[in-house]
Amino acid sequence: MKDLQRFGGIAALIDAATYIVGFVFLATLLAPSGFGTDSIDADTAVAFFAGNATIMYLWNMIIYVINGIFLAILAVALYQRFRDGAPGLALLSAVFGVIWATLVIGSGMLANVGMAEVIKVYATDPAAAASLWQVLHIVENGLGGGNEIVGGVWVLFVSAAALQTLRLPKFLNWLGLLIGLAGLGSTIPGLSEIGGAVFGLGFIVWFAWTGIAMLMDRTSGTTDAASAAG
Repeated sequence: MKDLQRFGGIAALIDAATYIVGFVFLATLLAPSGFGTDSIDADTAVAFFAGNATIMYLWNMIIYVINGIFLAILAVALYQRFRDGAPGLALLSAVFGVIWATLVIGSGMLANVGMAEVIKVYATDPAAAASLWQVLHIVENGLGGGNEIVGGVWVLFVSAAALQTLRLPKFLNWLGLLIGLAGLGSTIPGLSEIGGAVFGLGFIVWFAWTGIAMLMDRTSGTTDAASAAG
């Protein structure tokens, strides 16, 4: 059990890092060219892909594939952490955690495979490449890039289980509930931008705090993560 909790804590810290790196990539390399904003059109996007394929590949790998792999590890570790005190909530959190990880990894794989195909088509037919990107972009967003429903539900169940078992710090759990509600709010017109911002930025803090709490609990030898993390 202690080994899985250690791996879960490390996984949470890695997920926090993927969010940070993703935001840095977006702010410094992608957004200045218009990518990642609502203002970019399909023609501009495919031209950007053609000139920045390596950057886009790394970005998709970090924010989707690597994030999703370690998210699955964390979801299983948290299930183990809560299953004795809140078996129903722990199981629901594990189910939604694995679903979310699957969607995130699938989004990244689709993004990279689709980008390679778009670049290939762009060499001979830029208009067709733009049309292809629009279709792939819709599918990618539908899987996990355009809303945060599954992630929001997952962190709501995790936070509820943690509140019931007292196996994570109390204020961390309240933060998790706020992030979960923000994720659900990201699907509501007019609230999508602020909900997405709270969800993304809030999860940086949540992942980092959760990882520290899990690692401190293991090294201190206590059974109450809340007391170990303060």
